[in-house]
Amino acid sequence: MTTNQLISEIKKKQSFLCIGLDVDLNKIPKHLLKEDDPIFAFNKAIIDATHHLCVAYKPNTAFYEAYGIKGWKSLEKTINYLNEKHPEIFTIADAKRGDIGNTSTMYAKAFFEDLAFDSVTVAPYMGKDSVEPFLTFEDKHTILLALTSNQGAFDFQTKTIEGKEVYKHVLETSKSWRNSENLMYVVGATKAEYLADIRQIIPDSFLLVPGVGAQGGNLQEVCQYGMNSSVGLLINSSRGIIYASQDEGFAEAAAEKAKALQRDMALELK
Repeated sequence: MTTNQLISEIKKKQSFLCIGLDVDLNKIPKHLLKEDDPIFAFNKAIIDATHHLCVAYKPNTAFYEAYGIKGWKSLEKTINYLNEKHPEIFTIADAKRGDIGNTSTMYAKAFFEDLAFDSVTVAPYMGKDSVEPFLTFEDKHTILLALTSNQGAFDFQTKTIEGKEVYKHVLETSKSWRNSENLMYVVGATKAEYLADIRQIIPDSFLLVPGVGAQGGNLQEVCQYGMNSSVGLLINSSRGIIYASQDEGFAEAAAEKAKALQRDMALELK
């Protein structure tokens, strides 16, 4: 998917909502455990109920890898379902990969060619040669971890080196990498006060913003400091939507939570 196609979908749906499909079998409705593939059954129900309210879905691969080959099959079925039924929706493999060049090439092939995701999250710690292999794929996007929403982000990301925070070094350096126009960035909603500085460095890039909802991030603050002329935001909510209910009407409850966020986003877009 191209960036322009994503922007068009945002305008059409009046939404920049991304729904995280982080499936924990201990949290899904108990009646689904009788299904042959409870993870896919849960995802399908959530997608069917919410696809008109969001522009992206983001499965975190850890929640599938934890269940071995069965979990990986569930992930494959989920992305195939999305690509077949809703090709207009942007898909994110939240895998946080990144390794030496030839290994990164294989990771990229796994997510971009085999599973056909539109994007994948990547860690920048190993530098240019660990990220550039992801950037060579046409109309695919690499979402670089810049400033994350967890408490441990302060261990390294906000530390100052030569008068500048590490996350700013990451942002500025990444702009020089080959095919850097294919980069997006992860910036946590719980770090909304940093967004103005971030936009000074990467004014035109899309930001994937987790942390709105269960983690306490504020949508209005994120939009105030982070929105650009093309919107430039994908706001992710996972637990706050998909686990809205454990009853048989869980998908409808998820849709209500997604609708509430979409309404707020529509107001911001005006």
